[in-house]
Amino acid sequence: MAFQFLGMTNYRLSISTAVMACLFGLASSWRAEAAPLDTSQPSPPAHKVFLRDITQIEGVRDNQLVGYGLVVGLNRTGDSQQTFFTVQTLANSLQRMGVQITPGIVMVRDVAAVFVTATLPPFARPGMKVDITASAVGDATSLAGGVLLLTALRASNGQVYAEAQGPLVIGGYSEQMNGNIQAVNHTTVGRIAEGATVERDAAVDLSQFHTLSFLLQNADYTAATDVAKVINQAFAKKVATALDSRCIDVNVAATGMASIPGLIARVQGLEINFQPPARVVINERTGTVVMGGDVRLSAVSIIHGNLSVNVVTVPLVSQPPPFSNGTTTTVNQTTVNITDAPAKSIRLAAGANIDELIRSLHAVGATAHDVIAILEAIKAAGGLQADVEVI
Repeated sequence: MAFQFLGMTNYRLSISTAVMACLFGLASSWRAEAAPLDTSQPSPPAHKVFLRDITQIEGVRDNQLVGYGLVVGLNRTGDSQQTFFTVQTLANSLQRMGVQITPGIVMVRDVAAVFVTATLPPFARPGMKVDITASAVGDATSLAGGVLLLTALRASNGQVYAEAQGPLVIGGYSEQMNGNIQAVNHTTVGRIAEGATVERDAAVDLSQFHTLSFLLQNADYTAATDVAKVINQAFAKKVATALDSRCIDVNVAATGMASIPGLIARVQGLEINFQPPARVVINERTGTVVMGGDVRLSAVSIIHGNLSVNVVTVPLVSQPPPFSNGTTTTVNQTTVNITDAPAKSIRLAAGANIDELIRSLHAVGATAHDVIAILEAIKAAGGLQADVEVI
Protein backbone atom coordinates (compact mmCIF):
# COMPACT_ATOMS: atom_id res chain seq x y z
CA MET A 1 0.00 0.00 0.00
CA ALA A 2 1.54 3.31 -1.07
CA PHE A 3 0.47 6.95 -0.77
CA GLN A 4 1.34 9.51 -3.41
CA PHE A 5 0.70 13.22 -2.81
CA LEU A 6 -0.36 15.24 -5.83
CA GLY A 7 -0.02 18.96 -5.10
CA MET A 8 -1.52 19.86 -1.72
CA THR A 9 -4.94 18.31 -1.89
CA ASN A 10 -4.81 15.40 -4.32
CA TYR A 11 -4.08 12.02 -2.73
CA ARG A 12 -3.64 8.69 -4.49
CA LEU A 13 -3.99 5.41 -2.67
CA SER A 14 -2.79 2.45 -4.70
CA ILE A 15 -3.14 -1.12 -3.58
CA SER A 16 -0.72 -2.78 -5.97
CA THR A 17 -0.45 -6.30 -7.21
CA ALA A 18 -2.06 -8.95 -5.05
CA VAL A 19 -0.19 -12.16 -5.65
CA MET A 20 -1.30 -15.62 -4.58
CA ALA A 21 0.80 -18.67 -5.44
CA CYS A 22 0.20 -22.21 -4.24
CA LEU A 23 1.44 -25.65 -5.26
CA PHE A 24 -0.86 -28.11 -7.03
CA GLY A 25 0.63 -30.82 -4.87
CA LEU A 26 -0.85 -29.20 -1.76
CA ALA A 27 -4.43 -29.54 -3.01
CA SER A 28 -5.65 -32.90 -4.25
CA SER A 29 -8.27 -31.25 -6.41
CA TRP A 30 -5.52 -29.64 -8.50
CA ARG A 31 -3.43 -32.74 -9.02
CA ALA A 32 -5.48 -33.89 -11.96
CA GLU A 33 -4.99 -30.54 -13.69
CA ALA A 34 -1.20 -30.50 -13.34
CA ALA A 35 0.70 -32.11 -16.18
CA PRO A 36 3.06 -34.89 -15.02
CA LEU A 37 6.75 -34.18 -14.99
CA ASP A 38 8.41 -35.31 -18.18
CA THR A 39 11.32 -37.35 -16.91
CA SER A 40 12.48 -38.01 -20.43
CA GLN A 41 13.30 -34.34 -20.93
CA PRO A 42 17.11 -34.05 -20.97
CA SER A 43 18.71 -31.67 -18.51
CA PRO A 44 20.84 -28.85 -19.90
CA PRO A 45 24.31 -30.15 -20.80
CA ALA A 46 27.13 -29.17 -18.48
CA HIS A 47 29.94 -27.21 -20.08
CA LYS A 48 33.63 -27.66 -19.50
CA VAL A 49 35.59 -25.03 -17.59
CA PHE A 50 39.24 -24.74 -16.57
CA LEU A 51 39.97 -24.96 -12.87
CA ARG A 52 41.78 -21.63 -13.04
CA ASP A 53 38.45 -19.98 -13.95
CA ILE A 54 36.50 -21.27 -10.94
CA THR A 55 39.16 -21.59 -8.21
CA GLN A 56 41.81 -19.57 -6.43
CA ILE A 57 44.69 -20.62 -4.21
CA GLU A 58 44.37 -20.01 -0.51
CA GLY A 59 46.95 -17.46 0.66
CA VAL A 60 47.55 -16.01 -2.81
CA ARG A 61 45.46 -12.85 -2.95
CA ASP A 62 45.43 -9.10 -3.43
CA ASN A 63 45.95 -6.62 -0.59
CA GLN A 64 44.29 -3.23 -0.25
CA LEU A 65 46.39 -0.10 0.35
CA VAL A 66 45.27 3.37 1.43
CA GLY A 67 46.97 6.70 2.07
CA TYR A 68 46.21 10.36 2.71
CA GLY A 69 47.80 13.07 0.60
CA LEU A 70 47.51 16.40 -1.18
CA VAL A 71 46.72 17.31 -4.77
CA VAL A 72 48.20 20.66 -5.81
CA GLY A 73 48.10 22.81 -8.94
CA LEU A 74 44.32 23.12 -9.14
CA ASN A 75 42.71 26.13 -10.83
CA ARG A 76 40.87 27.55 -7.78
CA THR A 77 38.82 24.35 -7.52
CA GLY A 78 40.43 23.04 -4.35
CA ASP A 79 39.23 22.96 -0.76
CA SER A 80 37.92 26.07 0.95
CA GLN A 81 39.45 27.68 4.03
CA GLN A 82 36.75 25.97 6.13
CA THR A 83 38.37 22.59 5.38
CA PHE A 84 40.78 22.92 8.28
CA PHE A 85 42.56 19.57 7.88
CA THR A 86 43.71 20.60 4.37
CA VAL A 87 45.18 23.82 5.74
CA GLN A 88 46.92 21.92 8.54
CA THR A 89 48.27 19.24 6.18
CA LEU A 90 49.69 21.82 3.79
CA ALA A 91 51.34 23.71 6.66
CA ASN A 92 52.88 20.48 8.01
CA SER A 93 54.18 19.55 4.54
CA LEU A 94 55.85 22.95 4.15
CA GLN A 95 57.39 22.71 7.60
CA ARG A 96 58.95 19.33 6.76
CA MET A 97 60.59 21.09 3.80
CA GLY A 98 61.99 23.81 6.03
CA VAL A 99 59.32 26.46 5.42
CA GLN A 100 57.98 27.74 8.74
CA ILE A 101 54.53 29.29 8.33
CA THR A 102 51.43 29.87 10.38
CA PRO A 103 48.49 27.65 9.28
CA GLY A 104 46.12 30.60 9.51
CA ILE A 105 47.75 32.40 6.57
CA VAL A 106 47.76 29.42 4.19
CA MET A 107 45.43 29.65 1.18
CA VAL A 108 44.25 26.29 -0.13
CA ARG A 109 42.07 27.19 -3.10
CA ASP A 110 44.56 25.41 -5.37
CA VAL A 111 45.04 22.44 -3.01
CA ALA A 112 42.77 19.48 -2.19
CA ALA A 113 43.08 16.75 0.42
CA VAL A 114 42.57 13.25 -1.01
CA PHE A 115 42.46 9.62 0.02
CA VAL A 116 44.62 7.46 -2.24
CA THR A 117 43.72 3.79 -2.74
CA ALA A 118 45.48 0.99 -4.58
CA THR A 119 45.43 -2.79 -4.91
CA LEU A 120 48.68 -4.63 -4.26
CA PRO A 121 48.70 -7.78 -6.42
CA PRO A 122 50.09 -11.09 -5.17
CA PHE A 123 53.83 -11.68 -5.56
CA ALA A 124 54.48 -7.91 -5.73
CA ARG A 125 58.18 -7.06 -5.59
CA PRO A 126 59.92 -3.73 -4.85
CA GLY A 127 60.04 -1.57 -7.96
CA MET A 128 56.77 -2.81 -9.45
CA LYS A 129 54.22 -0.22 -10.55
CA VAL A 130 50.53 -0.28 -9.55
CA ASP A 131 47.60 1.96 -10.45
CA ILE A 132 46.16 4.33 -7.86
CA THR A 133 42.91 6.26 -7.39
CA ALA A 134 42.69 9.62 -5.61
CA SER A 135 39.35 10.79 -4.18
CA ALA A 136 38.66 14.24 -2.72
CA VAL A 137 38.05 14.35 1.03
CA GLY A 138 37.02 17.98 1.52
CA ASP A 139 34.81 20.31 -0.50
CA ALA A 140 36.97 20.56 -3.63
CA THR A 141 34.92 20.88 -6.80
CA SER A 142 37.41 19.38 -9.25
CA LEU A 143 40.80 17.64 -9.30
CA ALA A 144 41.36 18.39 -12.99
CA GLY A 145 44.95 19.40 -13.75
CA GLY A 146 46.17 18.48 -10.26
CA VAL A 147 49.34 16.68 -9.25
CA LEU A 148 49.42 14.24 -6.34
CA LEU A 149 52.31 14.85 -3.95
CA LEU A 150 54.32 11.92 -2.61
CA THR A 151 51.90 9.81 -0.57
CA ALA A 152 52.68 6.72 1.52
CA LEU A 153 50.27 3.81 0.98
CA ARG A 154 49.75 1.52 3.97
CA ALA A 155 48.17 -1.90 4.41
CA SER A 156 45.91 -2.93 7.29
CA ASN A 157 48.98 -3.74 9.44
CA GLY A 158 50.14 -0.10 9.25
CA GLN A 159 53.22 -0.88 7.17
CA VAL A 160 54.07 1.23 4.10
CA TYR A 161 54.05 -0.95 0.97
CA ALA A 162 54.05 1.67 -1.80
CA GLU A 163 54.61 5.35 -2.55
CA ALA A 164 52.38 7.28 -4.98
CA GLN A 165 52.96 10.51 -6.88
CA GLY A 166 52.11 12.05 -10.26
CA PRO A 167 49.58 13.99 -12.36
CA LEU A 168 45.96 12.91 -12.13
CA VAL A 169 43.79 11.90 -15.08
CA ILE A 170 40.15 12.85 -14.51
CA GLY A 171 38.41 11.87 -17.74
CA GLY A 172 35.83 14.64 -17.38
CA TYR A 173 35.33 18.34 -16.74
CA SER A 174 33.09 20.79 -14.90
CA GLU A 175 32.56 24.38 -16.06
CA GLN A 176 30.44 27.01 -14.33
CA MET A 177 29.48 30.53 -15.43
CA ASN A 178 26.64 32.82 -14.35
CA GLY A 179 24.96 30.03 -12.43
CA ASN A 180 25.09 27.56 -15.34
CA ILE A 181 27.01 24.34 -14.76
CA GLN A 182 28.19 21.92 -17.44
CA ALA A 183 29.71 18.73 -16.06
CA VAL A 184 30.91 15.52 -17.69
CA ASN A 185 31.79 12.47 -15.57
CA HIS A 186 32.99 12.74 -11.97
CA THR A 187 35.61 15.44 -11.43
CA THR A 188 36.49 14.80 -7.77
CA VAL A 189 38.02 11.36 -8.41
CA GLY A 190 41.13 10.80 -10.52
CA ARG A 191 43.48 7.97 -11.45
CA ILE A 192 47.18 7.61 -12.15
CA ALA A 193 48.15 4.62 -14.25
CA GLU A 194 51.21 2.99 -12.63
CA GLY A 195 51.26 5.93 -10.25
CA ALA A 196 52.62 4.03 -7.24
CA THR A 197 55.90 2.18 -6.78
CA VAL A 198 56.02 -0.90 -4.54
CA GLU A 199 58.58 -0.43 -1.76
CA ARG A 200 58.12 -3.58 0.34
CA ASP A 201 58.24 -7.23 -0.72
CA ALA A 202 54.80 -8.80 -0.41
CA ALA A 203 55.50 -12.04 -2.28
CA VAL A 204 54.32 -15.39 -0.94
CA ASP A 205 56.99 -18.10 -0.60
CA LEU A 206 55.40 -21.05 -2.39
CA SER A 207 58.26 -23.35 -1.41
CA GLN A 208 56.91 -23.42 2.15
CA PHE A 209 53.57 -24.84 1.01
CA HIS A 210 53.22 -28.53 1.88
CA THR A 211 49.53 -28.47 0.96
CA LEU A 212 47.89 -26.40 -1.76
CA SER A 213 44.31 -25.44 -1.01
CA PHE A 214 42.18 -24.62 -4.05
CA LEU A 215 39.11 -22.58 -3.14
CA LEU A 216 36.01 -22.57 -5.31
CA GLN A 217 34.69 -19.10 -6.07
CA ASN A 218 31.13 -20.40 -5.57
CA ALA A 219 30.62 -23.04 -2.91
CA ASP A 220 29.25 -26.27 -4.37
CA TYR A 221 29.69 -29.82 -3.03
CA THR A 222 29.29 -31.39 -6.46
CA ALA A 223 31.88 -29.11 -8.03
CA ALA A 224 34.32 -29.67 -5.14
CA THR A 225 33.99 -33.44 -5.49
CA ASP A 226 34.45 -33.24 -9.27
CA VAL A 227 37.58 -31.08 -8.88
CA ALA A 228 39.17 -33.58 -6.48
CA LYS A 229 38.26 -36.46 -8.81
CA VAL A 230 39.76 -34.78 -11.89
CA ILE A 231 43.00 -33.97 -10.04
CA ASN A 232 43.33 -37.55 -8.77
CA GLN A 233 42.74 -38.89 -12.29
CA ALA A 234 45.41 -36.56 -13.69
CA PHE A 235 48.04 -37.87 -11.25
CA ALA A 236 46.72 -41.47 -11.31
CA LYS A 237 46.61 -41.57 -7.52
CA LYS A 238 44.90 -39.92 -4.59
CA VAL A 239 46.53 -36.54 -4.06
CA ALA A 240 43.46 -34.32 -3.67
CA THR A 241 40.70 -34.31 -1.08
CA ALA A 242 37.53 -32.21 -1.00
CA LEU A 243 37.28 -30.90 2.55
CA ASP A 244 33.94 -29.12 2.15
CA SER A 245 31.86 -27.32 -0.48
CA ARG A 246 34.63 -24.80 -1.21
CA CYS A 247 38.09 -26.16 -0.31
CA ILE A 248 40.08 -28.90 -2.10
CA ASP A 249 43.46 -29.79 -0.57
CA VAL A 250 46.29 -31.13 -2.74
CA ASN A 251 49.24 -32.89 -1.08
CA VAL A 252 52.33 -31.44 -2.74
CA ALA A 253 54.68 -34.29 -1.78
CA ALA A 254 52.25 -36.95 -3.05
CA THR A 255 52.19 -35.40 -6.53
CA GLY A 256 55.92 -36.01 -6.98
CA MET A 257 56.44 -32.62 -8.65
CA ALA A 258 59.42 -30.56 -7.48
CA SER A 259 58.15 -27.26 -8.85
CA ILE A 260 55.11 -25.85 -7.07
CA PRO A 261 54.43 -23.26 -9.81
CA GLY A 262 54.49 -26.14 -12.29
CA LEU A 263 52.09 -28.10 -10.09
CA ILE A 264 49.71 -25.13 -9.90
CA ALA A 265 49.86 -24.65 -13.66
CA ARG A 266 49.09 -28.33 -14.27
CA VAL A 267 46.14 -28.36 -11.86
CA GLN A 268 44.70 -25.09 -13.12
CA GLY A 269 44.90 -26.36 -16.68
CA LEU A 270 42.57 -29.28 -15.92
CA GLU A 271 38.92 -29.18 -17.00
CA ILE A 272 35.73 -30.35 -15.29
CA ASN A 273 32.11 -30.62 -16.38
CA PHE A 274 30.60 -27.66 -14.58
CA GLN A 275 26.90 -26.99 -14.20
CA PRO A 276 26.03 -23.64 -12.54
CA PRO A 277 23.69 -23.80 -9.54
CA ALA A 278 20.02 -22.89 -9.94
CA ARG A 279 19.81 -19.36 -8.60
CA VAL A 280 17.55 -16.34 -9.06
CA VAL A 281 18.98 -12.90 -8.22
CA ILE A 282 16.46 -10.10 -7.70
CA ASN A 283 17.19 -6.38 -7.53
CA GLU A 284 14.01 -4.79 -6.21
CA ARG A 285 15.35 -1.25 -6.59
CA THR A 286 15.74 -1.53 -10.36
CA GLY A 287 13.26 -4.29 -11.12
CA THR A 288 15.98 -6.60 -12.45
CA VAL A 289 15.68 -10.39 -12.34
CA VAL A 290 18.61 -12.61 -13.37
CA MET A 291 18.27 -16.41 -13.54
CA GLY A 292 21.30 -18.71 -13.52
CA GLY A 293 21.50 -22.44 -14.02
CA ASP A 294 18.55 -24.73 -14.72
CA VAL A 295 15.77 -23.14 -12.66
CA ARG A 296 12.64 -25.32 -12.56
CA LEU A 297 9.17 -24.84 -11.11
CA SER A 298 6.77 -27.24 -9.47
CA ALA A 299 3.17 -27.28 -10.67
CA VAL A 300 1.90 -23.84 -9.71
CA SER A 301 -1.16 -21.61 -10.14
CA ILE A 302 -0.85 -17.83 -9.99
CA ILE A 303 -3.62 -15.26 -9.64
CA HIS A 304 -2.92 -11.55 -9.67
CA GLY A 305 -4.91 -8.37 -10.21
CA ASN A 306 -4.88 -4.64 -9.51
CA LEU A 307 -7.05 -2.54 -7.23
CA SER A 308 -6.58 1.23 -7.51
CA VAL A 309 -8.27 3.79 -5.25
CA ASN A 310 -7.98 7.50 -6.18
CA VAL A 311 -8.92 10.11 -3.59
CA VAL A 312 -9.01 13.62 -5.10
CA THR A 313 -9.72 16.67 -2.94
CA VAL A 314 -10.59 19.94 -4.73
CA PRO A 315 -10.78 23.21 -2.71
CA LEU A 316 -13.91 25.29 -3.37
CA VAL A 317 -14.31 28.93 -2.27
CA SER A 318 -17.64 29.77 -0.56
CA GLN A 319 -18.55 33.47 -0.54
CA PRO A 320 -21.35 35.05 1.60
CA PRO A 321 -24.30 36.92 -0.02
CA PRO A 322 -23.76 40.63 -0.79
CA PHE A 323 -24.07 43.07 2.14
CA SER A 324 -24.09 40.20 4.65
CA ASN A 325 -21.83 39.83 7.68
CA GLY A 326 -20.56 36.42 6.59
CA THR A 327 -16.96 35.57 5.75
CA THR A 328 -15.43 33.84 2.77
CA THR A 329 -14.54 30.21 3.53
CA THR A 330 -12.86 27.34 1.70
CA VAL A 331 -14.68 24.03 1.45
CA ASN A 332 -12.97 20.84 0.28
CA GLN A 333 -14.88 18.66 -2.17
CA THR A 334 -13.63 15.06 -2.16
CA THR A 335 -14.13 12.56 -4.99
CA VAL A 336 -13.30 8.85 -4.63
CA ASN A 337 -12.70 6.72 -7.75
CA ILE A 338 -12.16 2.98 -7.47
CA THR A 339 -10.83 0.83 -10.30
CA ASP A 340 -10.71 -2.92 -9.78
CA ALA A 341 -9.15 -4.84 -12.66
CA PRO A 342 -10.25 -8.44 -13.12
CA ALA A 343 -7.85 -11.03 -11.75
CA LYS A 344 -5.70 -12.88 -14.28
CA SER A 345 -4.60 -16.44 -13.74
CA ILE A 346 -1.64 -18.46 -14.98
CA ARG A 347 -1.13 -22.19 -14.64
CA LEU A 348 2.20 -23.90 -15.23
CA ALA A 349 2.84 -27.63 -15.27
CA ALA A 350 5.51 -29.28 -13.17
CA GLY A 351 8.97 -28.92 -14.70
CA ALA A 352 8.32 -25.53 -16.29
CA ASN A 353 11.28 -23.20 -16.33
CA ILE A 354 11.59 -19.52 -15.49
CA ASP A 355 11.59 -18.51 -19.14
CA GLU A 356 8.11 -19.99 -19.59
CA LEU A 357 6.92 -18.21 -16.44
CA ILE A 358 8.27 -14.85 -17.60
CA ARG A 359 6.65 -15.20 -21.02
CA SER A 360 3.34 -16.08 -19.40
CA LEU A 361 3.54 -13.08 -17.06
CA HIS A 362 4.37 -10.72 -19.90
CA ALA A 363 1.40 -12.09 -21.84
CA VAL A 364 -0.97 -10.92 -19.08
CA GLY A 365 0.71 -7.51 -18.81
CA ALA A 366 2.75 -8.03 -15.63
CA THR A 367 5.43 -5.43 -14.93
CA ALA A 368 8.97 -6.12 -13.73
CA HIS A 369 7.96 -5.45 -10.12
CA ASP A 370 4.97 -7.79 -10.54
CA VAL A 371 7.38 -10.50 -11.71
CA ILE A 372 9.56 -9.97 -8.63
CA ALA A 373 6.59 -10.18 -6.26
CA ILE A 374 5.33 -13.33 -7.98
CA LEU A 375 8.74 -15.04 -7.86
CA GLU A 376 9.05 -14.31 -4.14
CA ALA A 377 5.54 -15.67 -3.53
CA ILE A 378 6.27 -18.83 -5.53
CA LYS A 379 9.47 -19.37 -3.54
CA ALA A 380 7.55 -18.93 -0.27
CA ALA A 381 5.02 -21.53 -1.47
CA GLY A 382 7.81 -23.99 -2.26
CA GLY A 383 7.25 -23.97 -6.00
CA LEU A 384 10.60 -22.49 -7.08
CA GLN A 385 13.41 -25.03 -7.10
CA ALA A 386 16.28 -22.54 -6.82
CA ASP A 387 18.00 -20.20 -4.39
CA VAL A 388 16.54 -16.68 -4.41
CA GLU A 389 18.90 -13.84 -3.55
CA VAL A 390 17.58 -10.30 -3.12
CA ILE A 391 20.19 -7.56 -3.54
